[in-house]
Amino acid sequence: MSKLINFGGRSLFDEFFRDVSPGYFVKPLHGDALPSQIRVDIKENDKAYSVQAEIPGVSKEDIHVSLDGGVVTLSAEIRQQDSQASNDQVLRSERYYGAVSRSFQLPHEIDIGNAKARYDNGVLMLSLPKKAQASSSRLAIE
Repeated sequence: MSKLINFGGRSLFDEFFRDVSPGYFVKPLHGDALPSQIRVDIKENDKAYSVQAEIPGVSKEDIHVSLDGGVVTLSAEIRQQDSQASNDQVLRSERYYGAVSRSFQLPHEIDIGNAKARYDNGVLMLSLPKKAQASSSRLAIE
């Protein structure tokens, strides 16, 4: 009977609330919790890819975009903290730090020299032009 209730040292109560609503009872004081993943929309036309990534609550200085061939890596460092006046006595200080990142592979290589990024209202917008593909041709045999 004890094997049915034992979940690796956790109780049935802990397991129920872990699965049903993780983090429900413990929320940060600074709005939303750290995102578990960066959500993206990726569109393609003949010449370029357009990427929109949701990264709310982050300053643009803390967002990093890396391009390597067709691999795009987005990462952000999130810092939220309370501000205190100099004459206040600190009774409780809550802040949290974290990082989130995401990588994905695009079908074509990116022309890094012409790629552009813009961040506005929590949305990172990337314009990633495709690198010119070398045309293949059939070689005539003599």
